[in-house]
Amino acid sequence: MASNLFSSEQKSQIVAAIKEAETQTSGEIQVHIESRCKGSVLDRAAAVFKTLKMYQTKDRNGVLIYLAAEDHKFAILGDAGINAVVPANFWETTKDLMADLFRQGKFTEGLVEGIHHAGDQLKAHFPFDHRDDKNELTDEVSFGN
Repeated sequence: MASNLFSSEQKSQIVAAIKEAETQTSGEIQVHIESRCKGSVLDRAAAVFKTLKMYQTKDRNGVLIYLAAEDHKFAILGDAGINAVVPANFWETTKDLMADLFRQGKFTEGLVEGIHHAGDQLKAHFPFDHRDDKNELTDEVSFGN
């Protein structure tokens, strides 16, 4: 079961990274973890993106980090708003940073690094607005099969 792949402390570290990143941006970051991914990791990540209703953020600035831990597959998907403003290779460079840590067996650290990297871009392009910003999506890690 995917929820057993990370300890309570590791899950808390991931959630803390999401909360920290989101205090500086109107953007939303979600992490979804599954054990296995049959087929294309990008297709599966897109399906999860839709299931989590990440496309419903006001500025279309949601970012999903999807991990199929046992299959060693992962993807990062940004919504239209964030994709329009980040450098063309941004998601690939973020994946490279994460993959380096994943190869060392440091999955929590890799996820946290990806969250911080995405959060920096969200902060630059979608800064937190104290007047009307609200947390549009949960910060909790979601799990699949």
